[in-house]
Amino acid sequence: MTIMKGQNFDAYTFQSPSVTLEKGAYRMRAPHSTRPGSSLSQSLMTAKQSPSHSPNRKLAILVAVLAFASVTCFFFAYHLFTTRFAPHAQPHPHRADALPKANPPAPDTKYLSYFTHSGLHNQRIALENALVLAKALNRTLLVPFLRLGKPIRYVSFEKLRRFLVLGSKTGLEHCPLVPVGIPAPDECSGYEEWTSIPWDHLVDLQGIGEKIGVQMIQWDGSLAAEYMKKFHINIFDADTLTLQDSEPYDFRFLDTLDDVSPTRDKYLYSIYIPTLAQAPERLVQIGTLFGSSRLRLRQNVSKSVRKDVRSGMAFTNPHLSPVADTIYEALGTVYIGAHLRVGDGQFEQRSPDNARTIWWKLVHLVCGLDLEETLALEQQLSPFDEDLDPPFIQPDVPSLRVPHPPLPPLPHTFKPKIRCRAPLHTSAPLQKLNTPLYIATDSPNPAADPLFSIYLQTFPCIFFLYDFTSRLTPLDALINPYDQVLLKGFLMPVLDAMVLARAREIVVTDGSTFGAFVKDVLWRRHWGFEIVQRG
Repeated sequence: MTIMKGQNFDAYTFQSPSVTLEKGAYRMRAPHSTRPGSSLSQSLMTAKQSPSHSPNRKLAILVAVLAFASVTCFFFAYHLFTTRFAPHAQPHPHRADALPKANPPAPDTKYLSYFTHSGLHNQRIALENALVLAKALNRTLLVPFLRLGKPIRYVSFEKLRRFLVLGSKTGLEHCPLVPVGIPAPDECSGYEEWTSIPWDHLVDLQGIGEKIGVQMIQWDGSLAAEYMKKFHINIFDADTLTLQDSEPYDFRFLDTLDDVSPTRDKYLYSIYIPTLAQAPERLVQIGTLFGSSRLRLRQNVSKSVRKDVRSGMAFTNPHLSPVADTIYEALGTVYIGAHLRVGDGQFEQRSPDNARTIWWKLVHLVCGLDLEETLALEQQLSPFDEDLDPPFIQPDVPSLRVPHPPLPPLPHTFKPKIRCRAPLHTSAPLQKLNTPLYIATDSPNPAADPLFSIYLQTFPCIFFLYDFTSRLTPLDALINPYDQVLLKGFLMPVLDAMVLARAREIVVTDGSTFGAFVKDVLWRRHWGFEIVQRG
């Protein structure tokens, strides 16, 4: 991103429009006569001309009145248009720059900025990388708001920059004021498909900053240059170092000068952090920072900072935590959990294999049925007649590197406060499957989804987030003060993760940033274990 220098407007100073309007406004008049007897002649002439001048004068007055009325009507109509929803309005949305401001930064403060894109957890990973990088570079981090709902996908630097500008809600403050039953203006189309909130609404961002020693400024996600101009932080082209990417994996950042990325690495260019730290420019502008392996860290101090950042990303929203607690209690406080992502891209293509692998992990590894019992149960419940071999279960090496103390064994009986879907198993080998199972998923209707059929037959006490509708009502009134959009629907994935993280044991979809975050951070933080660092 480049901040344009101030333009010189002196060239336009003398081009006054009033001069143009004055041209042609003079009227030629005959000189007064001084000849003897001319007074009578002029009086007669004036008397003769008065009948013709009178209608012209009246016409001029009429035109002036009509012109004044037209202008008045225009401004009145404009006022009605711009305030057409005011009688039914909620309080006017707070602008993003209404956030409490810290003391103005020093004139020589250096900054780091990046572009946000993609889903919640991709944005979280980018923020984690940005915080670690800001610490290593000794720069104040500009933190864009978290975008929820319809995402902006990754595109090259300049395109992403334009998308962020054009995708802003600036100038659309009237959209949430449209009364129910009245068609919304065209410019408000898609207004409620997404919203954005400060990151400290979900995580203790201030606590993270204090722990690692990084100053942060949160803002509404518009371009950093525009934000800085607004608050008179003068940074010009010569003060900006731009790392302009054209592909999602162009730049990788290394903290050791004698380190090199492996030849098989997907990143094209290596940026050495110690060298970048010497950059004199006041603003370092980066495009994407998404990617768990974006930072290649070999220094223990860098790894320690990343650990503190990642651990601090546990969700702490004061509205969501009590709701998650009530669902936890409704499940009986002892339950197992699974995450099954099936809704998009590669996860949709691999959903049958992922669903089978997760089922096997739950039945065989978590509930403890042996190999023969698990295989026999699958063949009994599977709609296919073919004989199946057990799936290959890939060991999770990063988790194995950070072992945790053994969990207490599952009890023999369970007491969920919500009714199970089916009768409990009575045969001794299958009674372990009566354990309540909570599944977090992006499937819109998992109870009717064929992928979940074997789960519903296996676990009589299986539950999804929508089974707890009555406990979600405290979220109905949550409104984003920045754009007046209802927040409940956007926060469901966050709540899903918080409930899943409270389970006794969990199994997640391989390759999912959602699942990895729950397993590596949220679940381990809940149980007091050391988190897992990937990348």
